[in-house]
Amino acid sequence: MFGSRKSPGPEQESSSPLAYPGQGELYAASSRHSRPLGRAPRWVKALTAVVSVLLLGVLAFGGYWAWRLQSNISTSQLSAGGERTEGAVNDSTDRLQILVLGSDTRSGSNSQYGTADQSSGYGQSDVMMLLDISADNKHVNVVSFPRDLLVDVPACTDSKTNQTYPEQKSAMINSAMAQAGIGCAVDTVNKLTGLEVDHFMMADFNAVKELSNAVGGVEVCVTEAVNDPDSHLNLPAGTSQVQGDQALAFLRTRHAFANGGDLGRIQAQQGFLASLSRKLKSEGTLGNPQKVLTIADTITKNLTVDSGLASVPSLLTIANRLKNIDPANINFITTPTVPSPQDPNRLALDEPAASNFFKALRNSPDLSQPAPAAPETPAAPAAPAYDKSLQPVSIANGTGVTGRSKAIAGLLSDAGFTKLTQLPAQAQGQTMVYYSAGFEDVAADVAALFGLPASSVQQVANIQGVQLYAGTDFASGSKPAAPPSSADSSGSVVAQTGSDQKCQSANPLG
Repeated sequence: MFGSRKSPGPEQESSSPLAYPGQGELYAASSRHSRPLGRAPRWVKALTAVVSVLLLGVLAFGGYWAWRLQSNISTSQLSAGGERTEGAVNDSTDRLQILVLGSDTRSGSNSQYGTADQSSGYGQSDVMMLLDISADNKHVNVVSFPRDLLVDVPACTDSKTNQTYPEQKSAMINSAMAQAGIGCAVDTVNKLTGLEVDHFMMADFNAVKELSNAVGGVEVCVTEAVNDPDSHLNLPAGTSQVQGDQALAFLRTRHAFANGGDLGRIQAQQGFLASLSRKLKSEGTLGNPQKVLTIADTITKNLTVDSGLASVPSLLTIANRLKNIDPANINFITTPTVPSPQDPNRLALDEPAASNFFKALRNSPDLSQPAPAAPETPAAPAAPAYDKSLQPVSIANGTGVTGRSKAIAGLLSDAGFTKLTQLPAQAQGQTMVYYSAGFEDVAADVAALFGLPASSVQQVANIQGVQLYAGTDFASGSKPAAPPSSADSSGSVVAQTGSDQKCQSANPLG
C-alpha cells in the first residue's frame, strides 16, 4: 500500500549496507578545507591586524596634531569693556568680521628686533586689518587702518589687571592695545567703523618669517632696486621671492616704498597678501594635508585669538570658508585718510569719504554694489540766523605769501563776515578753522564757505570768536587745495584685489 512501511525481506537483511556517496576523494578534499566554527582564515587575521595598526596610527597622528595645535594657541579677551549690541554669530554661515593684528612687541623670540623698552607687554599694533567675510563666502574685504591714523580711543579695562584707562582723544590707532590689551584695539575699531568685530587674530614678527618659509617664499615686485638700511630690505628691480627675514623686512619697511610713509607700507602689505593668496590657491596648498599641518603649526605657535576662536575646529571653520574664494573677489582697501591738520606726520579720516565707506561696509560686504539709500527724514527746523556782520573773525596768514590775508578777507567780506582782523602767522601746511566756546555755528559756516571738512574745525581756548588759519594749501584761489587722499582718483577705496599683480613703487631714498 502506498505510504506503508514494509519489513525488510531476507535478501535485504543479508545485503551489505550502501556506501555514503561522499566517502573517498570527495570527502577527503572536504576535510582538508573545513575549519571549526568561529576561526577566521589567516589572511583575514593579517588584514585585520594591518587595518587596526593603521587606524591606531591615524588616530594617534590626528590626536597628536590636535593636541599640538591646540596647545600652541594663546587667548585674550575680545573686548575691554566696550558695549556690544549684536548676538553671537555662527562662524560657519554668518557674515564674519575678524580683526587681524600684528604686534610689534620685542619680547620672547622677537627680542632681536629691538629692546623691551621699545615695545614690551601687549605691544602696539604694527599691522591692523579688518577681514570681512560675506555670509555666502563670495566676497572678502581686507580693510587696512594706517598705524599713524589719529582716532578717539574709548575707555578700556585691562582684563588681566582690572585697571581702567581713560578715553584718549586724537591718539594713534596703533597705541590702542598698548595699555589695556587687544580688546581695546577691537573696541576702538568698533567705535570707528560702527561695526562689531566678531573675532581677532594677533601674530608677531616671528609669524611672518616662519609662514613665508612654510609656503616656500612669496613673490613680490618693486619698480626699482631697494636697499633700506633700517629694515635691511635688499631687493633688485622686478620680481623676487622673499621669505624669512626678507619677507618681514618687506612688510615692515617705512622708507622703501612710495613717499616713505605709512600708506606706501600698507600698499606693500596688501601686495604681499594678494601674492600669498594666489600662491595658496594656485599650488593647491590648502588641499595638501602635510602642507596644511605645517602652516597650521606655524600660525598657531605665533597666534593669539579670542576665546571664540581658541580651538582647532574653530580655526578650521575659518580656513574652510576662505579656501574656495576667488582671489579676484578679495578686495584690499585702505581706510580713506588725509594728512592730519594737527600734525603733518600723522593721518586723519578723509571725510566724508571715510564715513561713506564705513556706511557702505555696514550695509553690504559687496562693495561693487551701491549702498541702499537711507530713508528720507523731515528736515529739522533751521536754527535762528545770527548776524554775520557782528561775528569776530580773524585771518591768520600761514600761507607763506605776503598780503594773502587781504584777498581771503575779501572772500569773507563778500559772504557777509565784515568784522575781520588780519594777522601774520607761521607757515602751516593745511588750512584750519579754530574757534572759542559759543562760536561752533559760526566756525562751521566759515569752514563750509571754503569747503573744509569737519576734521579741519577745532575748538581752542586762546582766541576770541573764529580764526581762519590759512595754510600753504590756500596760497591762491578761492578755496584751499584738496589734500591728497588714500582713495584713488576715481574715488574708489579698493586699492587692489587678490588677483592683481602690482609692482610696488620704490622710494629712491629707500
